[in-house]
Amino acid sequence: MVSFKVGPDFIDPGHHTRITGTACRNLDGWMLSKSCNQKIFNRHIKSADFVVVEGVMGLFDGYDGKSEAGSTAQMAKWLNLPVLLAVNAKSMARSAAAVVYGFEKFDPDLRFSGVIFNQLGSARHLNYLKDAISGRVQMPCLGGMLRNEDIAIPERHLGLVTLQDHPMAPSAIDRLADFMESSVDMDALMACFSDISADPETALSTIQVEPASCRLPEPAKSRQDAGSTVKIGIAMDSAFCFYYSDNLDALTTAGAELVPFSPIADSSLPEGLSGIYFGGGYPELHAEKLAANSQLRSTILAFSLKGMPIYAECGGLMYLCRELTDMDGRNHPMTGCFSFSTRMLQRLKTLGYREIILKNDTILGKAGQKIRGHEFHYSEIIPPAEVKGVYAVTSRFGESNVEEGFQVNNTLGSYIHLHFGSQPEAAATFVQACLVYQNQQTL
Repeated sequence: MVSFKVGPDFIDPGHHTRITGTACRNLDGWMLSKSCNQKIFNRHIKSADFVVVEGVMGLFDGYDGKSEAGSTAQMAKWLNLPVLLAVNAKSMARSAAAVVYGFEKFDPDLRFSGVIFNQLGSARHLNYLKDAISGRVQMPCLGGMLRNEDIAIPERHLGLVTLQDHPMAPSAIDRLADFMESSVDMDALMACFSDISADPETALSTIQVEPASCRLPEPAKSRQDAGSTVKIGIAMDSAFCFYYSDNLDALTTAGAELVPFSPIADSSLPEGLSGIYFGGGYPELHAEKLAANSQLRSTILAFSLKGMPIYAECGGLMYLCRELTDMDGRNHPMTGCFSFSTRMLQRLKTLGYREIILKNDTILGKAGQKIRGHEFHYSEIIPPAEVKGVYAVTSRFGESNVEEGFQVNNTLGSYIHLHFGSQPEAAATFVQACLVYQNQQTL
């Protein structure tokens, strides 16, 4: 089984990966072009017997209110997939029929395999909803799920608790599977796909829960000559776990050997690194342990001063700053690669898609290149930043005066999570910078 997640999400894909045993891939109609999404999808479904694509927000929600850009509906049409609509029917009766009817009629080009109702109070509640939609909509009701707190995943700021902090035991996965089998008519669900071609262009279902160009690198090719592989450390633990799988693949394809390490638990970096990548995550929840690991913090600062290419996003940026102030107002020393500090807020600071244009040459690309991504965080830089940003940033609201993308020596950090699929040169440029650094150390 292979899974995909629509939208710029890191937490849900982690749980998908745990359950399916294969890396979940992100699809996104705004960050990535249609052809890029289709390439990602087709590349990873060839040997799958079942494919599920989880949607993002509401079925038609995306980049803005005027278009379908970035929505699940757009992705379903791009990939020629039918939609299994899941409707939260808590405290809802006959009005559920109007909701389903509206979704079915909103976009005539969209295909539905059926509807399932969630958060039901009883079996009688489900029968009531079935009666309400009978004869009024074309899509069949394939079942309903009773409210069940025993299978819920806890939440915190930024969303669900991550896989790293809430690993599902095999018994928990079995309970989820049993719950679905008892709630959904699986035979009827599979029958909905009997007319779907086995062509790799097609998968089985897009599940939707209600409330630029792309040139992917070929796996067999590399920009580096044989024998010139560089080692890049990947911070990977409970504090740093937000990475797009395709970003990591792009680095590998460009000639990198990715070596995971833990800024929480490891007192030293892996041997032979020529670069480091810090993803996002929850450094604020582990700030005390990160601060206590002074030996590793000093090592990272030393490599930064030496010119090693180091790239960090969001939580990674916070770790590379001088100090982190947590939600309780406590200050924790970080690596000090950047002279400014960050502090946690009690409310969301910002959320949304971003397009950046590089104002200067960086370890991700040359001046003028565009890359797309998103940001979502509860922290902020304590002004003044004292470092000029190398990103010109544009959001859907036209903002362009935000200082972002801070580069000191060869250390680049930003709150924006970039998807390398929106600018295929990014991964290769980073690996090339690491190779240059590696060669300099052998002179």
